[in-house]
Amino acid sequence: MQIQILHLVEGAKHSRGLAVIIDVFRAFSLACYLFDRGVEMIIPVAEKEKAFELKNSHPALILIGERENRKIQGFDFGNSPYQTCGFDFRGKTIVHTTSAGTQGIVNAGNAETVITGSFVNADAIIRFIRTKNPDFVSLVCMGYAATHPTEEDTFCAEYIRNGLLGIPFDYQNALEIIRNTSGKRFFDPANQEFSPIEDFLYCLNLNYFNFILKAERDKEFGMVLRKIQL
Repeated sequence: MQIQILHLVEGAKHSRGLAVIIDVFRAFSLACYLFDRGVEMIIPVAEKEKAFELKNSHPALILIGERENRKIQGFDFGNSPYQTCGFDFRGKTIVHTTSAGTQGIVNAGNAETVITGSFVNADAIIRFIRTKNPDFVSLVCMGYAATHPTEEDTFCAEYIRNGLLGIPFDYQNALEIIRNTSGKRFFDPANQEFSPIEDFLYCLNLNYFNFILKAERDKEFGMVLRKIQL
């Protein structure tokens, strides 16, 4: 098994084999919480216009997403795990668009298999990859707004890589580094309306879930994410 760590949209485009599209803050952490709250399916899209188009055709869809960390005007929710925690999503289908994570999903067309990556289900991801035993694994770190790499996504890729290779990973050290670098924004009082401190805790809740999210083709909606329990 060959493992490569890639970054941003170009990394997604160059991914092959089994691709793990990583977005810890916050898209694919949120997605796990949504499935745990009963969501049936998530439709990841690159553009907000596509999300509105789908909503016009299917009024029951729920729109979730962000631009510059803030909820998109006209959407039902922003990209916050904490701010969606009080709602009943059982049986619902979500349209999800973000500045980083969903951009990676839609650009990973050369990969044979595409799953999402986050710390909240990292060990489940490792077990899934071991079960599939692909020749090639692409760990794609989507970074901040898909414009520059971030500590949390790179550490998540390293955690998964090390787990596959049987190499220890110091998660507590990584957590402290993230807290003082890319995670600092969640502790800024000016950001609490759209990036609450609780999101930092939700997104770094290591191995909280025992399932993975896999991208699959759907006849009606194109690429969708579905939950696979392990």
